[in-house]
Amino acid sequence: MPKKYHITAKTAPPRFPAVGKYTTVEFREDCAGSCRECVKKKCVYGVFKETHEHALKMIEPEYLYVCQSCFRCVQECTKGIFSRGINPAYRNLGNDYWRRDILHRLWYQAHFGKIPVSGAGYRGPFTGKGFDAMWTDMSEIVRPTRDGIHGREYINTSIELTRRPRFLTFTPEGGLEGAFPSILEIPIPILFQWPKDLVKNTSLIASAVRAAAELETFLLLDPDDFTRALSPFIENIAFRIRPEDFPGILPLVQKCAMVEVSYGPDAVRLAAHIRKLNPGLAVAVGLPLTPDAPDTAVRLAGANVDALHFYASENGEETQTASPRFLKDCIQSVHLALVDRSLRQNVNLLFSGGIAMAEHMAKAVICGADGVVADTALAVALDCRLCFRCREGRACPMKLDEDVPLEWGKQRMVNLMGAWHGQLLEVMGAMGIRETRRLRGEMGRSMQFNELEEEIFAPIFGKRRVTEYA
Repeated sequence: MPKKYHITAKTAPPRFPAVGKYTTVEFREDCAGSCRECVKKKCVYGVFKETHEHALKMIEPEYLYVCQSCFRCVQECTKGIFSRGINPAYRNLGNDYWRRDILHRLWYQAHFGKIPVSGAGYRGPFTGKGFDAMWTDMSEIVRPTRDGIHGREYINTSIELTRRPRFLTFTPEGGLEGAFPSILEIPIPILFQWPKDLVKNTSLIASAVRAAAELETFLLLDPDDFTRALSPFIENIAFRIRPEDFPGILPLVQKCAMVEVSYGPDAVRLAAHIRKLNPGLAVAVGLPLTPDAPDTAVRLAGANVDALHFYASENGEETQTASPRFLKDCIQSVHLALVDRSLRQNVNLLFSGGIAMAEHMAKAVICGADGVVADTALAVALDCRLCFRCREGRACPMKLDEDVPLEWGKQRMVNLMGAWHGQLLEVMGAMGIRETRRLRGEMGRSMQFNELEEEIFAPIFGKRRVTEYA
């Protein structure tokens, strides 16, 4: 049995104070000052450890993501001087998809590399749009001591990025006929790419490729963003190639392990030409996630390519349509179109856009993806608040438009992926599945809110006129 894959997390505090969810009003003039055990010392989450420093600076503390809203301090203070409320700055974070609670969790995971746990329990909605309308089967959770991140059993989270041979042929002597194709495997079902519509510079790219190298995965990169400083990590770079990039890209193609060809009329011809130059190379095709994606996938599955990478919008929706579907439905349609034509084993499927949480990675695989590509979440890991000022040409308030420390940036991304990997292990352990590749397309191990609602309530109340939880 191979060695278990492990991601080493190291605490990487934010460079600037993060926006905390809670703020406090404390009437210090009413404090008796004679309590033998002040409630601040009893906080099990250590929220008030640095209160004295904040008092000296005459500013109210930002509690970041440490406070879990148990309200013990409010209830047990003998003088009743505490009052807790939501930070007004917190309310302005994010948007309808990249919600403020998601940003908060991503910051916490990038800081500590731990799975976020709320001491007050889950207080969110029962269901919602997109991935929130999909639940996973936890029927095997009765064995938590054996499975998951603390378990003794081996759970394989690796995926393949190269084509699988349809069948093997053998010689009369029993040996394998011909050369067995090389297999490119990564230990986690996730690749990287820097978001194209957010701030970008050489230090951010360098941090991302260092994180990809430590995690043994790939960073999808445009040739224009490649610099000589990235040469030591070229084996973890997958260049996105367009026809106009030739012949300048040829020296790099000879050194890397994977490339992605931009979809177009010459995509298949270009992929075949690249494979001749480097026969052991994994070749993917990158294309937009449009309503024609299933038909396009079927057509390309017959070509000599290893993977198809579909680009959704940053909110996980179809592009080039007035009525876009959400990512999970698009993944199912592409996956099932290949299954119906017995072509699913011919090609690997990658999807990007809207992958904001660890559960999105697991749910995308359940819907039929082989793996996902993280983008916006990487920027959030480096303190990005998604204010989108960079799109207006304005300075980044978190100074991401300046050089960031490479080691710090790398570790923040590694921590985030460590937390995501731990959550994937927990989900798979609770589902009784020991390999990510067996999780692919296992829709029977999930529950869809709209299907359950229609099955249970439609006979009584009738069907919805508009599906709110697509």
